[in-house]
Amino acid sequence: MVGIVIVSHSGKIAGGIKDLIEQLTQGRVRVEVAAGAVDGSLGTDATAITAAIQRADTGEGVAVLMDLGSAVLSAETALDLLPLEARKRALLCDAPLVEGAVAAGVEASLGSDLAAVRQAAEMSRSLTKLGG
Repeated sequence: MVGIVIVSHSGKIAGGIKDLIEQLTQGRVRVEVAAGAVDGSLGTDATAITAAIQRADTGEGVAVLMDLGSAVLSAETALDLLPLEARKRALLCDAPLVEGAVAAGVEASLGSDLAAVRQAAEMSRSLTKLGG
């Protein structure tokens, strides 16, 4: 099953999203969090993201969702730190964090492949537009 990694500047936000996905999927999806700085303040850490990707990787891929600009940069750096085989199984998702993570988690729980999980996350963007 595809794993999910939540990258956020805030551990509280990421933890809440993880709880939501785990409840919706009845714990069937491996969800890992890489959030906040080492000292507990707001921030992101590429090495923590790399470790979260490795923990979430079941061999079927990992969808990585990020909150803000520097989280994207840290996630890109994290991919560079992965061994080549693991890097091939990790995809960054250009999606709203909450909606994208929930959509990805539900899609992963259905046994979908990494491409479908990423697509579900990224399609959630259209659901967040006001008025249609």
